[in-house]
Amino acid sequence: MNSKLCQRLGIEFPLFAFSHCRDVVAAVTNAGGMGVLGAVTLSPEELDRELSWIDDHVGGKPYGVDLIVPNKFESKGEEVSNDQLLAMVPQTHKDYAASILTDFGVETDDLEDQRKGHLFFRENLSEKGARASLAVAFSHPIKLIANALGIPPQIMLDLGKEHNVPVAALVGAKEHALRQVAAGVDILIAAGTEAGGHCGDVSTMVLVPEIVRAVEEVSDTPVLAAGGIVTGSQMAASMAMGAAGAWCGSVWLTSVEAETSPAVKEKMLAATSRATVRSKSRTGKPSRQLRSPWTDAWEQPDSPSPLPMPLQTLVSEPALHKLDRLSASGHKGASDLATYWVGQGVGLMNHSLSTGAIVQEFKEDFLVAYERLENLLSGN
Repeated sequence: MNSKLCQRLGIEFPLFAFSHCRDVVAAVTNAGGMGVLGAVTLSPEELDRELSWIDDHVGGKPYGVDLIVPNKFESKGEEVSNDQLLAMVPQTHKDYAASILTDFGVETDDLEDQRKGHLFFRENLSEKGARASLAVAFSHPIKLIANALGIPPQIMLDLGKEHNVPVAALVGAKEHALRQVAAGVDILIAAGTEAGGHCGDVSTMVLVPEIVRAVEEVSDTPVLAAGGIVTGSQMAASMAMGAAGAWCGSVWLTSVEAETSPAVKEKMLAATSRATVRSKSRTGKPSRQLRSPWTDAWEQPDSPSPLPMPLQTLVSEPALHKLDRLSASGHKGASDLATYWVGQGVGLMNHSLSTGAIVQEFKEDFLVAYERLENLLSGN
């Protein structure tokens, strides 16, 4: 596709694939799009290994890295020890999480030890942690760096300019987009409420043209559409509204290569578009995930109110990771409770394909949509 963004990034098709799975990232890049590795769960050493693997499998083709460095979270900027952070998690929340698992026959004796294993997440959210991850990322030939929550830290913006790597940021409202442009962000990702993971409350169909119009008045910053986009025709519709491409995460979760647990992948393939819930119960910030008895339990009137990020993560992630492990061994209770982030587009994700085949379907579906509009205009 001959567009300024494709030329700038060296890609053939402006389809951006956010994924925690290196295989997905490499496959999308090799198919002409741009894979973007979600790195928030990785230590600097793990990130270096993952990016080295991608380097070895993409032959110099462009790929990116996505971090989460939120502008606000509990204890940001404070010197808080791991023991102090753990002590900030109320026993009521730990007990409630354990009670959900117990009701479904899942042992909970090791949850506290598992909780200690997730303390690195808070470090990765901080600017100190971001510096370490950015140092690793920019030691590799990345072509895009993205921040998923809020304005990127200044060091990310500075390193992007120094290395001539565009900096992208996700936004869920017009005013957020304008603040990002003023801060110097190179690419905006307008993420509608249909999106999996962290999202706002405005639909993609409304948000994309609203942000495109607002940004056009002050700059030529390209806008990518995100949120519920799992087909090429949706991508074409977004670009008809002014988007420069599509940023997709959920559609890769049912691919052959995806990191998704088998039990959750099976649920996603059978799910309808109404099978998700937007809740603070997983991270402390609103995020969309597959509905299950676990998510339902946190929406009950007597459930504890979600804690701010990253404290809620210390409640939920140890339990959810245990569910993934047990469900893989056939534990029915764990399989019933298991969930993962996914957008409302899950209702269109009805069969499992290789990542490369998904990209090809996007391209073909995009062309069908384009020809459909062309025929309407020509009267054929």
